[in-house]
Amino acid sequence: MLPYNLDIIENIIKGELVYKDEKLLNYTIKYPQFVCDNYKVFIYKLNEYYKIKNDMYQKVHLSELFQMSIADYENAIANDYPVRPYEVVTEYTVTLNQDCFISLYFDNYEYTGGAHGMTTRTSDTWSLEGRKRLTLSDLFPDDFDYKKYLTTDIINQINKEISEGNNVYFDDYAKLVIENFNVNNFYLTPDGIVIYFQHYDIAPYSSGIRTFTIPYSENVVMKPSCSVAK
Repeated sequence: MLPYNLDIIENIIKGELVYKDEKLLNYTIKYPQFVCDNYKVFIYKLNEYYKIKNDMYQKVHLSELFQMSIADYENAIANDYPVRPYEVVTEYTVTLNQDCFISLYFDNYEYTGGAHGMTTRTSDTWSLEGRKRLTLSDLFPDDFDYKKYLTTDIINQINKEISEGNNVYFDDYAKLVIENFNVNNFYLTPDGIVIYFQHYDIAPYSSGIRTFTIPYSENVVMKPSCSVAK
């Protein structure tokens, strides 16, 4: 099979929610639409998945945030506090787009008052030929303890960072890496698997979302190819 990339169309939804002539919630939501001459049925389902996911987010979560913003507005007016509009920004980044694989992550930023907002990251990796979402276990040999392998590698990377003077982690980072390791928190790049941790998982908010690249290797971390999609 010859290599190819999917074309990507960016959908952007912008809006504001108003209460008593006051703009209480501004939102900008971006999500992808894929175009490909191959795997047309699966690509259609993939596009429907992201469209429906976005629609549900707007109907349910944005509605809940708007109700929260109204309550905060009424409290602010009653107590002569400044009104702080809520803000939501969802963006995506495609990290791998080749052969029969697509990998991407979404950063969802929400500001609901206070000192700063919060960004939560989610990610998906799809095998077009396998017509499925790939899991971490798909990239390792069967019966291999990949969780231990990955957490050990991550802790070693942090140890190296600290030895070089870049200590941006909580003191008990080694314990936290193991406790907060999430098999869903990964995406693929041409260089390897990237494992990420949310704000406060292993480091203070100011340290951001921490990411760790685990390079592909011949016998342990399998580089995705159309033939390994289980």
